[in-house]
Amino acid sequence: MRSVFFPDERIVERYDIKGCQVSRWTQPALEGSQVIVVLKDLNFEGNSIHLGQQRHWFTRQMKLDSQFLEELGVLDYSLLVALQPLHADEQSHKLSFGTIIIRTSAQNRRLLPNTRNPLHVIDGPELRYFVGVIDLFTVYSWRKRLEHLWKCIRYRGQSFSTVSPSQYARRLCQWVEEHTM
Repeated sequence: MRSVFFPDERIVERYDIKGCQVSRWTQPALEGSQVIVVLKDLNFEGNSIHLGQQRHWFTRQMKLDSQFLEELGVLDYSLLVALQPLHADEQSHKLSFGTIIIRTSAQNRRLLPNTRNPLHVIDGPELRYFVGVIDLFTVYSWRKRLEHLWKCIRYRGQSFSTVSPSQYARRLCQWVEEHTM
């Protein structure tokens, strides 16, 4: 997570998103606490990621990434999202990322531009979003299929993380569609 949430000096909220409901709430830290808490899907309800012109790029990228992971038979990955308020000079599109990166016409960029990585920084009108897909190692094995059957019985009518890779990919993309503007 630290590699996605960098630099973290001004990050005000962090989320681990799977696009489901069961066990997807975390108790937020008390106001004024120095404890860093990564919130989950249900904590994000009622909020949106405001990307403006970058929304199309982001939703398309999520579809491509999810499709790739679906083809690998992978599930249980998360979209990590961190919110960082933009400074006034960053909102006016003069500078981005302190004085390190001069703003180009695009408002999204790779965190490490000279390496192949899934980490992106996307500027909205008021917030900078650090995003990345993590935990790519859970394959839809026979154990996961059994877990899916058990959860279907236990959590009837609710969404939970252990579903087929195609359903998982579709659900996460749907979450992104519904929570971005």
